[in-house]
Amino acid sequence: MGTATESDFDYVLSERKAFDETKAGVKGLVDAGSKKVPSIFHHPPEKSEKKVSNLTNTSHVIPVIDLAELHKDASKRQGLVEIVKEASQTWGFFQVINHDIPVSVLEEMQNGVKRFHELDAEHKREFYSRDRTKPFFYNSNFDLYGSQAALNWRDTFKCLLYPDPPKPEEIPAVCRYYVYQLRVPSRIFS
Repeated sequence: MGTATESDFDYVLSERKAFDETKAGVKGLVDAGSKKVPSIFHHPPEKSEKKVSNLTNTSHVIPVIDLAELHKDASKRQGLVEIVKEASQTWGFFQVINHDIPVSVLEEMQNGVKRFHELDAEHKREFYSRDRTKPFFYNSNFDLYGSQAALNWRDTFKCLLYPDPPKPEEIPAVCRYYVYQLRVPSRIFS
């Protein structure tokens, strides 16, 4: 097996940069009619095989954070903070229940996400950024330049709601309304 050279890394970096400069993300590749997955998204087969074998291990349970106690007894807050910290450090994600967010708001939030990603590339480009301090930004592969591994086939947007929600004009119109409906963190964490 050959060893990667500096020119190999330069080529991969230039491919990533070219992809990033389109500001269209992976959906932009699909929308443009790309028939082939670019090599920057190819994962070595030996790594993929390990991941598949892990999928058969069902002994793990996703942590569930129940906020019902918080609403009944504010003194439970520190215990919940510790549970969230543990779940975040161990798993990187968790499920929250009894959060008092109506199902209709959650469903519309999902619809807003879909509407955003279905916008044409030109409309999404104004929100494309690698600046994580922006209140709303969209990009593909947050670690595009920092990871030596193959990229993930996904686009993401992030909207910072807490402690200060963004101004309406900083959020795409297709998902603006429900961002303001979801100013829930101030109720939970204040």
